[in-house]
Amino acid sequence: MPSNLHNLTIHEASELLASRQISSQELTQAVLDRIEHVEPRVKSYVTITGDLALQQAQKADTAIAKGETTALAGVPMQLKDNMCTLGVPTTCSSRMLENFVPPYNATVVEKLNAASTVVIGKGNMDEFAMGSSTENSAFFPTHNPWDLKRVPGGSSGGPAAAVAAGECLYALGSDTGGSIRQPASLCGIVGMKPTYGLVSRYGLVAFASSLDQIGPLTKDVTDSALVLNAIAGHDPRDSTSIPQAAKDYTKALTGNIRGLKIGVPKEYYEGIDPKVAQTMRIALEKLEALGASVEETSLPHTKYALAVYYILAPSEASANLARYDGVKYGYSSQEDGSIWEAMEKTKQHGFGPEVKRRIMLGTYALSAGYYDAYYIKAQKVRTLISREFQESFQKYDVLITPTSPSTAFNLGAKMDDPVQMYLSDVCTIPINIAGIPAISLPAGLVGGLPVGMQVIGKPLAEETILRVGYAYEQATEWHKMRPEL
Repeated sequence: MPSNLHNLTIHEASELLASRQISSQELTQAVLDRIEHVEPRVKSYVTITGDLALQQAQKADTAIAKGETTALAGVPMQLKDNMCTLGVPTTCSSRMLENFVPPYNATVVEKLNAASTVVIGKGNMDEFAMGSSTENSAFFPTHNPWDLKRVPGGSSGGPAAAVAAGECLYALGSDTGGSIRQPASLCGIVGMKPTYGLVSRYGLVAFASSLDQIGPLTKDVTDSALVLNAIAGHDPRDSTSIPQAAKDYTKALTGNIRGLKIGVPKEYYEGIDPKVAQTMRIALEKLEALGASVEETSLPHTKYALAVYYILAPSEASANLARYDGVKYGYSSQEDGSIWEAMEKTKQHGFGPEVKRRIMLGTYALSAGYYDAYYIKAQKVRTLISREFQESFQKYDVLITPTSPSTAFNLGAKMDDPVQMYLSDVCTIPINIAGIPAISLPAGLVGGLPVGMQVIGKPLAEETILRVGYAYEQATEWHKMRPEL
């Protein structure tokens, strides 16, 4: 039996499982042992479901023995803790939902169950997915496996850190403004945000409904395609779900990008860490050497994306989080007083400071007298940003930018300065605003810390960005990097 089973990719593990060289129970136990060894330092899990995982592994072994196998069968993974899991707590890393146990599964969880995958537990996150460092978790911050004094990124910091540290073979995160791609970049793994509506949001606890999207966090691009195969598809329970026929995304992994046109929007390289910019230049030279043409372009409306996002996302959050009133489910203030006072106290004590900040921002933007000045204007600029991307994709097959303006920063470094924290997502937010797909790939190290390259495609061009990502990955060694823990 191979050693260090926790370091396997999905496709490596799948081959070993299918050929019966290892069992899912052995693989799951190896990952649980790894969790026991590194989790006290990394802190990527809110809930670990070890017994349930071993039961699922046993079922997967039975299915594999009968030849009823899938690419994800028997492979241990982690779910970000904002996806509903029947009978297993779903907390959103918030006191508000600390004891909430959903009575149903999210669609993506149903799809993973159908694929006989093994869920090891639920990943830590910024509370209600609001943050860029996983320091806004109500329970504890997650640490970056590359340097335990640094943040893993956010809001999917738990899932990204877990994959990087070998505490699962892959994870699912959610991405509202960069929450899959930015932590993937900071933790040296692959993170993909699919086209808005390609993956069902049914059972994903809502933050900003017109921006949220579920996607995979994996060790390489092949794994990303395999997970997307399992979770993509139309869902009648999600009104924003795209009626898209099933595809095999692994067919896009040809390794050939000869003749592809790559646009490099100059705005994404302004004001970023010079060493990150230099890493990107080297990556673009590699893509040119593989036969792609690389050309500088401009997306002038990009500079407004951050402002647009911090009007639209808090506005939608203000509406979505109004349901936490302490009456139907979740935390409830037990203090005496009227029902209105009880609801006020519930929100006061149940939500953390960042969530309250965004609710107030959003409520203000939607209030009488400000709705036209802020919310409507932001929607108009959103249209301009989307149109600019559309025009760009008439000329280029993909756009390439850094994923994050810097490498992982120290824990606590930006907690007192929300604007600096918000700027961590400056390269990823425009993609959510336009609803288009993007993938972050490991592209190098700066000072021993990972740097991510972001490949952006037009709507439903997942195959193209996977193709570019795979070609780059096969020509470099960065995806094989593992932190020493």
